[in-house]
Amino acid sequence: MKLFRAFLILNCLFLHGQPITDSAMLGKIREEGLKNSRVMNYATELVDGIGPRLTGSPNLDKAITWARKSLTESGLTNIKSESWGTFGLSWEERNVWMRMTQPDSAPLISRAAPWSPPTNGPVSGDCVAIRGFLTEQDFEPYRGKLKGKIVLYGSAPSIPKVLPIEQPLFERLTSEQLNAFAAGPVESSGSGATQNVALRFDQMEKTGRFFASEGVAAVIVPSGNNSKGGHSGGTISVDTNYTFGWFVYRKESAMKVPLVVIALEHYGRLSRLLQRGIPVRLELNVDTVLGKQDKEAFNVFADIPGVDPVLKDELVLVMAHLDSWSAGTGATDDGAGVIIAMEAMRILRATGIAPRRTIRLALWTGEEQGALGSRAYVRRQVALVPLSQDRSQIGLPDSLRKVAGPAVPKPLHSRISAAYTLDAGGGKIRGVSTGNPLLVPVFRKWLEPLKDLGVSMVAERKDCGGDCASFEQAGIPVPSFKQDPLNYESQTHHTNMDTYEHLIPEDLRQAAVVVASVLYSTAMHDQMLTRLP
Repeated sequence: MKLFRAFLILNCLFLHGQPITDSAMLGKIREEGLKNSRVMNYATELVDGIGPRLTGSPNLDKAITWARKSLTESGLTNIKSESWGTFGLSWEERNVWMRMTQPDSAPLISRAAPWSPPTNGPVSGDCVAIRGFLTEQDFEPYRGKLKGKIVLYGSAPSIPKVLPIEQPLFERLTSEQLNAFAAGPVESSGSGATQNVALRFDQMEKTGRFFASEGVAAVIVPSGNNSKGGHSGGTISVDTNYTFGWFVYRKESAMKVPLVVIALEHYGRLSRLLQRGIPVRLELNVDTVLGKQDKEAFNVFADIPGVDPVLKDELVLVMAHLDSWSAGTGATDDGAGVIIAMEAMRILRATGIAPRRTIRLALWTGEEQGALGSRAYVRRQVALVPLSQDRSQIGLPDSLRKVAGPAVPKPLHSRISAAYTLDAGGGKIRGVSTGNPLLVPVFRKWLEPLKDLGVSMVAERKDCGGDCASFEQAGIPVPSFKQDPLNYESQTHHTNMDTYEHLIPEDLRQAAVVVASVLYSTAMHDQMLTRLP
């Protein structure tokens, strides 16, 4: 029987034109990925051609259609978009502008917070500053005083500072940094949010309802910033900003007042004028479209089927999220991850690979709202992960709730060798965090042929977040690629500058070759990757 099985495997390899040696196959992967790359074609089509891809938006629908078409052209099989359930409100931003009309005329850099309702044409009003509501009692001094006002709202005790840029915003990891990272403590993906977080989200929803009941014309909040000062100078951080709660994409929690994010410098000017008692008047127009209330959401899947008679039903997953926020064009978060994953699959298919295990691409949606698409997949097909039923946890998204017990496996649980996630920008891959000491020697062997591409680090520590978190909670190995940061966290992550110009072709090509090589090694390995007890 063993001889017969070996004959079948070899026969499949020869029939598919696959070289027998790993080194020959890795060479073919490298040649295809570096000489015939499609990464920038994908970038132009997805990032420039489609643009931002907010969950529930028409653009995300376009991206799903594009992904399926591109994967078909790459020769992948079992391509499908699979519903993970009802999401909530569809939304798109068509145009936003804001200007100060008193005491000076000045345009203000601004974008609508996702799921903000429209103003239904230009509105103008006096500006009033409110530092933030911690409890419902804080509403009382403002009752009956805000009708028609434009509220400059900030939850911090003081005006946000525009931090000086005293260190580079663009970074490549040095050998010393990689060594220090690898030597760091093993970290978990978190134990859930505290009761204070749940109470804060509840207070945010009540704040939005209060402003609506008082007849506020619009609410303005400042962009977030970071320790490097990169979210300034016209770069603004725009996600939901959670001013009116986490679940604003749901009908029952929808915003009732237009919410606009403005640049830190412009927020500061308005704040200083008001602090000195100088009247400020603003004019703005928020042109947004709230659409279908029960929008169905989909993930995208595609396979390179396994050929081993025994192992072909086992899976090696490579994952990224197709959705993005709305202010930029979703280039680095997570267009880059999508491009790298799709290109890795294209490379493997182009080499004529006949993997022992099935290699599956998963493009999730709803990641930015708490990894909704990937969590639904895990819950339905991989394992049930019990979450805390404590009253303080019920109002939180599942991604922030505490795990309350061991995972209850479903049939697919025993068939997944590894789940690799790409969601850290478009930098070169410099190593792998295994999350398991038993996997360190395995990955050292796999990465050895890639050292000349700059891949050297193998760490024991965990480095999992976003879509991989629910797989990790289910007990699935989730080795994580460590990438050069570039300017991902400092400038592009969730900002209006998350655009094509911040993608580096050489980095994307290298990353796709590395991912394809690791997927190949995982699919051909004699055993599935060892799991933690």
